[in-house]
Amino acid sequence: MQRVLVTGAAGMLGSEVLRSAPAGVQAIGTDLRRDAPGSDAPGFDLADAAAVERLFGEHGPFSGVIHCAAWTAVDLAEEQEAQAARANETACRVLAHRCAQAGIPLVVVSTDFVFDGQGSQPYREEDPVQPLSAYGRTKLAGERAALSEHPAGARIVRTQWLYGPRGKHFPGTIHQLAATRDELKVVTDQLGCPTTTLELAPALWDVLLNGAAGVYHAACEGVASWNELARATLELSGNTRTRVLPCTSAEFPRPARRPAYSALDCSKLARLRGRTLKPWRAALADFLKAHPL
Repeated sequence: MQRVLVTGAAGMLGSEVLRSAPAGVQAIGTDLRRDAPGSDAPGFDLADAAAVERLFGEHGPFSGVIHCAAWTAVDLAEEQEAQAARANETACRVLAHRCAQAGIPLVVVSTDFVFDGQGSQPYREEDPVQPLSAYGRTKLAGERAALSEHPAGARIVRTQWLYGPRGKHFPGTIHQLAATRDELKVVTDQLGCPTTTLELAPALWDVLLNGAAGVYHAACEGVASWNELARATLELSGNTRTRVLPCTSAEFPRPARRPAYSALDCSKLARLRGRTLKPWRAALADFLKAHPL
C-alpha cells in the first residue's frame, strides 16, 4: 500500500484530501497545530529541514506528498511578508528537496494570485505571471522553489476561490450575514472560478498518482463574480429574503490587491483526468446539499 503525506491536514483543503484518499493509498496527515484533528503527525515545522527530516524518519517512508499547508491570510501577508514567505516559499523548498532525495512526487497547491488579473481569457499554465500582492509573491516563490529543487517530481496545482466542509469560506460568510440582514453588497468587478474542495481534492490525487512534473490549473468550470456566487449561495440555500446588491472593489478597499480577472484554463488537467471539474454552480449545489450551511 502506498503511503502519502498530506500537509495542512487540519485545514479546509488538507482535511478533504485526507478524506478522499483513493483505494490502495494510506494518507498520513500532518499539521503544525499539535491539537489538529485528523493529523497523524502534528507539530512539525515544514520550513525547518531538521523537522522535515524527523517527519520523514518517524512517519515514513512515503511514496508521495500533497502539500496543502500554506499561509492563506491574504491581507495580513502585506504586513508580515517574511512570515508568509517562510510558510509559502521556504516550506516548499525544504519539502521539495527532501522529496527529491527520496525520489518521490510532490504536489504543491498554489493560487490564481500569481497573475495580475489584467487578462480577459482564462489563464493558461504558461501565461506570464505578475502577482499584485505579498501573498501572490510568496506563493509564486514557492512554486519556483519546488520546481527548482525537484524538477523531475514537483507538480504545481494552481486553484482559486476555495470553499469546503471545514474552515471559514465565502459561502458560509454570506449565509451568516444574510441571517441578520435584508441587503448585502458584494463586488461584481472581480471574476474567477468558485471551487469546492469536494471537486479539487480528487483532482490532486490524480495529479500526484498519474501526472507528470510541471504546472496544472484546477478549478470548477465557468466564471462568476463574488456577487454571483453570493446570490447563488442564498438561492440554493433557500434564502429568498436577503437581496444581494452590486458594488465595486473600490467601495470595499482591502490591504492586498486582488486580480480583477483570474479565471483558470484547466484543459491540461482535463486531458489528464478525462473530465473537467464540475461547473461551479452544480458543484455549489452538491456542496450545499451534502453540507447545509
